[in-house]
Amino acid sequence: FFMSSGGIDVSGLEKKEDNDVLFIGFNQDQSCLAVGVSKGFKVFNCSPFHEQVNSEMEGGGIRLVEMLFRCNIFALVGAADNTRFPPNQVIIWDDKRKKDIGQLSFRHDVKAVRLRRDKVVVVLEYKVLVFNFSDLSQLMEIDTISNPKGLCALCPAPNHTVLACPGTQKGQVRLELSELRRTFSLAAHTAALSCLALTLDGTRLATASEKGTILRVFDTLTGKLLQEVRRGAQAADICGIAFSPTSSLLSCASVRGTVHIFSLAEAAAAAQTNGEGRHDDVSGEKKEQHAASNCRSSLSFMGSVVNYFNSEWSFARFRLPGTAHGNTICSFASDPNTILVVTASGQVHSCTFKPDGAAGQECEAGVSCSFVPEKLDAATQGGAGGVDGDAAALAALLIEKDEGASGEDEAA
Repeated sequence: FFMSSGGIDVSGLEKKEDNDVLFIGFNQDQSCLAVGVSKGFKVFNCSPFHEQVNSEMEGGGIRLVEMLFRCNIFALVGAADNTRFPPNQVIIWDDKRKKDIGQLSFRHDVKAVRLRRDKVVVVLEYKVLVFNFSDLSQLMEIDTISNPKGLCALCPAPNHTVLACPGTQKGQVRLELSELRRTFSLAAHTAALSCLALTLDGTRLATASEKGTILRVFDTLTGKLLQEVRRGAQAADICGIAFSPTSSLLSCASVRGTVHIFSLAEAAAAAQTNGEGRHDDVSGEKKEQHAASNCRSSLSFMGSVVNYFNSEWSFARFRLPGTAHGNTICSFASDPNTILVVTASGQVHSCTFKPDGAAGQECEAGVSCSFVPEKLDAATQGGAGGVDGDAAALAALLIEKDEGASGEDEAA
């Protein structure tokens, strides 16, 4: 599979049905889930969970779907067998008018696409290309190490453009701060990168390596390591990481079927102590303070001898039911203290945690449903309470709303 910072391309996996899932990914503020299928793409509202858009397209499947918040403009990339939209082409699609309004073609397959209101970022295996959204003129070309997963994160805040992508060396992250005209690289891990995520305001960067035991949080203005947390002792593929809207919590999902939630209180304290919190107000939102504390080993006093014992572990976790887990992504739902977990097999699970509860708590399972057509239950069909109102509003296909942007490595 291939994974961008916002979703997973599973088009390379074996398919058995005509309408199988090819891609799952959240939009910038985690309020919508985009799903690429073998006959087009769909969009689901996350809270409450229901289908909003079902766009059937001629030619074949869509393996990458990048949303722009909740507007009717999408960036699409077709699957290998798509006769209309080839896998080496990015289509800027207006779903209200049901037509493509722009195209970008490349010699090699596209690994990921990221959008903001003024830029289109296209990820190839060895390059990241930045284009102006209005006329699709090229603004920048960045060389990277081999990046088959299409790792790239782009801050959507209107006055704070931050782009994070792999550098030219293993485990290295390159940061581009456009307004400051600043570029620098940081050595995030000694192993190859597996996942990247930025906060909505672009002030924090979270990273994971292919080993998947350690996650690190950096200040994007200085490159300073603010906090390091441990997912587990055994290696695992990290499929997705996500910040909470207030940047005070971090979640990660792995192929092991477990989602971990970490407190980032130490990261916030470190930034303030070092005078690096001055750009925290880019989004204009007040940061919520959580009382959660991460777990620590009872042998933490030995941390100066063995780093493992000084690790911070998640304060809450959720285990997916059953045994067949595979590729999974997660996000923070709009409901307080709630996580949404989505699997490539078409399952959606919600769970809740207590920020003032005991460290090491198990999340409480909430509603579960499926967005695979033959398994859709009544809960996924919409109804009263949808974010965009009644059926007429949903039929308008997401008319644009001006949301604005509202050291050492891991040990075994």
